[in-house]
Amino acid sequence: MKVSYLKLDLQYFAADEKTEEATPKKREDTRKKGQVPKSQDVNTGFLLILVFGALHLFGGQMKEAMTSMLSKSFNEYIHWTVSEEHVFTLFLEMTIEITKVLAPVMGIAMVAGIFSNFIQVGVMFTGEPLKFDLKKLDPIQGAKKIFSARALVELVKSLLKISMISVITFAIIWINKGPLMMTSQKSVEAALAFFGRITILMGLASGLALLCLSVLDYVYQRYDHEKNIRMSKKDVKDEHKNMEGDPLIKSKIKEKQRQMSASRMMSEVPGADVVITNPTHYAIAIKYDEAKSDAPIVVAKGVDFVAQKIKEVAKANEIVMVENRSLARALYQQSDIEQPIDEQFYKAVAEVLAYVYRLEKKA
Repeated sequence: MKVSYLKLDLQYFAADEKTEEATPKKREDTRKKGQVPKSQDVNTGFLLILVFGALHLFGGQMKEAMTSMLSKSFNEYIHWTVSEEHVFTLFLEMTIEITKVLAPVMGIAMVAGIFSNFIQVGVMFTGEPLKFDLKKLDPIQGAKKIFSARALVELVKSLLKISMISVITFAIIWINKGPLMMTSQKSVEAALAFFGRITILMGLASGLALLCLSVLDYVYQRYDHEKNIRMSKKDVKDEHKNMEGDPLIKSKIKEKQRQMSASRMMSEVPGADVVITNPTHYAIAIKYDEAKSDAPIVVAKGVDFVAQKIKEVAKANEIVMVENRSLARALYQQSDIEQPIDEQFYKAVAEVLAYVYRLEKKA
């Protein structure tokens, strides 16, 4: 008895073990919830490269705009009297000028964020991650996340990013240590230009390094995502049942449909012209109406029990039954109910109908 219980327990755990790949429906459901493999390093890398690239392209214009604002402030605004109208005009003009300076950089930053997300997850709109969930406030689950393998990987990844960016920054400063020490001998404009170039170089190099690191991070994120959405054999079966319906219920529905079809079919037998039999296993009821069809129509067919029922109804309604073994079998296999017979059976069925009409004429 203990052995049997042990086997049942092992089977139960085996059924619940996540060993199966996620089905397309499971993937679609997790995507709707916003659960997709994505690396934040891709976003950060693209953001750094495009933003510092924009600073390199528009830096001169931004410097001129800022210099113009400062010059106007000390040459014009400083002589204004403090009034509500002058303060409003001052803030409005300064806001417009600052917007002109920052708009290109902010626009490129938005494009970088949208593009980096698009290349990873495609087009996706979902509000599921924004919904309030009390489970997120569970301290036990939070502690498990802190001391999980994923948290360890994130820690190693963060240390690696900090080390990489620190090395890149130090290397750029070390390479340019000569010009850096000589900035005190240069004009303010030349010194600012030098520091601007060094800063842009650091940003571009750091962004490129993060993009290289993001390739490894994205591979890991995909692996971790696939692992988390794995399904057990029981999950796959349950999903199949939900999509296709319970097999027991489906069989009952099909049985009910067969019963309704058989009942409807039996109601057509009294109007048939002839029933062709095997004589015991097959029965096919044929009706010929020139007004409805150019060829005879199969109004009912069946084997074994259904064939017996067709013959009983035909006998009760005095429908002629003709025995033709090969024709009955062929009609059953190659004809559909409420459809005209195939052209290959025209001659054989015509002979049977002619025989039936002769009998009716004699009667």
